[in-house]
Amino acid sequence: MPVYIHQRKDWLKFNWNESVIAPLLARVSHHQGRLLGRMEGVGSKFRAEACIYTLTLEVINSAGIDGEMLNSDQVRSCLARRLGMEITDTATADAHIRGIVDMMLDVTQNYTQPLTSERLSTWHSILFPTHKSMSVLSGLPGKKKIHLQAPDAGLLASEMTRLLDWFNGAERLDPVLKAAIVHLWFVAAHPFEKGNGRIARAITEMQLSRADRSDLRFYSLSSQIRREGGGYYDILGKKQKGWHDITDWLEWFLNTLDHALTNTDETSGIVLKKARFWERHLGTSLNERQRKMLDKLLDGFEGRLTSSKWAMITQSSQDSAGRDINDLVRKRILEREPGGGRSTNYKIITETIG
Repeated sequence: MPVYIHQRKDWLKFNWNESVIAPLLARVSHHQGRLLGRMEGVGSKFRAEACIYTLTLEVINSAGIDGEMLNSDQVRSCLARRLGMEITDTATADAHIRGIVDMMLDVTQNYTQPLTSERLSTWHSILFPTHKSMSVLSGLPGKKKIHLQAPDAGLLASEMTRLLDWFNGAERLDPVLKAAIVHLWFVAAHPFEKGNGRIARAITEMQLSRADRSDLRFYSLSSQIRREGGGYYDILGKKQKGWHDITDWLEWFLNTLDHALTNTDETSGIVLKKARFWERHLGTSLNERQRKMLDKLLDGFEGRLTSSKWAMITQSSQDSAGRDINDLVRKRILEREPGGGRSTNYKIITETIG
């Protein structure tokens, strides 16, 4: 019979190999600072757009890790509305998605507020109707494998009190390491029947917001966890049965977080190019239809842009679409793509993006 980490008398006396973790932590801190510095260089509108994009990825992928598929257009549209941003897509979110978005915004916008059992219960009620302690099992009937084992019901209240007191308290621990430890600790405590992983990831996002000292999120840990494959549950399961040395968990967490920060360079690059484009055209006379379509092109328009698509998206006549496009061609913002067959295709002139 395996002995689980929380069944050990000294299970909360976590320790790790500093010589292994220190260089990883330094690399993560460097990439965090580099990303946040780049985003400081753009206007608030573009930072908000990048934040909406990142939060959409976080909501979608945190749910996806546990097998729930959410509509990304609904998530993005709901986030934009909640944050007072105007976007071109206006999908209407259902009540479930609205609740999940509100939960994520509570995590990131109110990161300085204490984490309480009531707050956790509110988050959980959005995801699932009941909350009990449990084990997580897999495998064929009769050959079940236990990945995670929660503390006994009698210990649960005291364990959660200890966790919340530690999380809300001040201590001399790097905030990124604290994010990694609270993730492992919450999963080990396993207070709810379902959704513990998603809530652990939410608490981690809250702590990473504290580490960044910002309510704007520019990188998604859950997206990277999904990208990394099955290693997430493997390492969590291993630590449930392991000693209190958590070097391997911290190593996995920091590497995954570093990959998330590195992969975000592409997103921040798009935002920076978009910001430079609009700065360059600050004095250019453009109508609302043109601004809307240029935004779409800068965000990565799928397919080829034709006058017919322009008219359909902007809900304008074909003649108006033609005039809008020709005006942008004259202003050296759009150009005709070579070929194109029966219909002419257009794209933003690369030099104007910067």
